[in-house]
Amino acid sequence: MTQQERTALLLINQRSRKGRIEASRAQSLLTQAGFTLLQPAGDETRSYSDLIAAYADRVEVVIVGGGDGTLNAAAPGLMQSGLPLGILPLGTANDFARTLGIPATLEQAVKIIADGYLRAVDLGEVNKHLFLNVSSIGFSAELARNLTAESKKRWGVGGYALAALRLLRQSRPFSATLVHQGQRTPVKTVQVSVGNGRFYGGGMTVEARAAPDDGLLDVYSLELKHSWQLIALLPFLRRGTHGRWRNVRAFSATALTIETRRPHYINADGEIIGQTPARFRLLARALRVYAPDDSAAK
Repeated sequence: MTQQERTALLLINQRSRKGRIEASRAQSLLTQAGFTLLQPAGDETRSYSDLIAAYADRVEVVIVGGGDGTLNAAAPGLMQSGLPLGILPLGTANDFARTLGIPATLEQAVKIIADGYLRAVDLGEVNKHLFLNVSSIGFSAELARNLTAESKKRWGVGGYALAALRLLRQSRPFSATLVHQGQRTPVKTVQVSVGNGRFYGGGMTVEARAAPDDGLLDVYSLELKHSWQLIALLPFLRRGTHGRWRNVRAFSATALTIETRRPHYINADGEIIGQTPARFRLLARALRVYAPDDSAAK
């Protein structure tokens, strides 16, 4: 049943891959679906979380148009306000939308919000910063540092591949210690990733069975001797079956600390948020999101 006469705060990232192009059509479709839209002024400089706090007592839902970085920026405000989130996947990779089964088509994404089925999902936290998809140290963090907004907008998901190939030549394994359930495990690794959702990095899979509401963080460490071995591992990373490889350490956790011999950058949903040590924890059912009602298809 379509929700009628609902007031929504609409936040569209005009710098996202399709944000500026689709903004007007998104407004029209949402209005047709029965939403009364409130939007900040074009010259607004407050963060998405501050805007959500400012509008919280005037709206019933927050609708965010953009990619994973945009959703990440809104997450603290959504958690604090308790308002439900509607997603318009207008970014480059849209991995969180994909995890939830939200189609890339704007009309279908609006219909899912209008249908009103809410799914409570977990969030990850690293050093007090939230993440929806994945946080990582090593190769993909360096990739995030090297991937410019311009290349993402110009090349889309292909921008990840171009930047990865350039970085592959200079990447080296590093020493780290995984602290989990009172145990300290030293590793030599190319990358350590801690995932909340299923997808990240433009279609990579954290773990084949991962879900954003399973109450677990999925951890993997790529303990490869040479960075070029990532090329052979790539098909398995896309399917989420890399944990079966002998040189890949994989396990689930609700809390974890990663220490490194020298500081390494931490990537959270494509944004660099600081350096190691990295302290992770799971925030169970921290966010309500409009998503497809899978039970309706059964």
